[in-house]
Amino acid sequence: MNNLNLYFLRHGETVASQSGTYCGALDVDLTPEGYQMAEDFATAYKDLAWTAIFTSPLKRTQQTAKPLCEYLDLNFQIKAGLREIYYGEWEGKTPTEVNNQYHDDYVSWLADPGWNSPTGGEKGIDIARRSSEVLEEIEQTYSEGNVLVVSHKATIRIILCSLLGIDLGRFRDRIGIPVASLSLVEIGERGPLVHVMGDRSHLRNELRQRQGS
Repeated sequence: MNNLNLYFLRHGETVASQSGTYCGALDVDLTPEGYQMAEDFATAYKDLAWTAIFTSPLKRTQQTAKPLCEYLDLNFQIKAGLREIYYGEWEGKTPTEVNNQYHDDYVSWLADPGWNSPTGGEKGIDIARRSSEVLEEIEQTYSEGNVLVVSHKATIRIILCSLLGIDLGRFRDRIGIPVASLSLVEIGERGPLVHVMGDRSHLRNELRQRQGS
């Protein structure tokens, strides 16, 4: 019996991922290097038999999925539940700025982002709930095959924590998801099995050296 393989791809580089500013709901584009990352992924994975491709509503995920979709002549499906964490009043600010302006909220969030939110933003549990609805829909629709989910740093971390039974309050401490990295979880009879996490081997060497947050 064939199982369902869920591939989780973080979008390519943006100005925000390079600068380290909080960028959740802000709808930024990929950098030129980010577009190259998307092309490298498509080139490396175009020959895999893809069943479906899903993205968040934000441009950076759709721009990352586009090269592969063009190779395959396959449209991506947009799911709101895959969008990035909403950082509220922290959007567009650096960690230093947030610490200075919202110190108490920042300390609480760092201690447990699963149950504490950025000022006016979303808790980790909120992302877990909405993303789990998307995964449930995928699993009900596709019992087997290769499904690509193009999403965001925090969202993918939280999804992986949920699948693996890791405390959501530790999603920032336990799982690293660099830009344009790929993770693979097989859904079988005994539940989720991780095969790959945070892999960037599909990128050309100079792009792998870019360590954006």
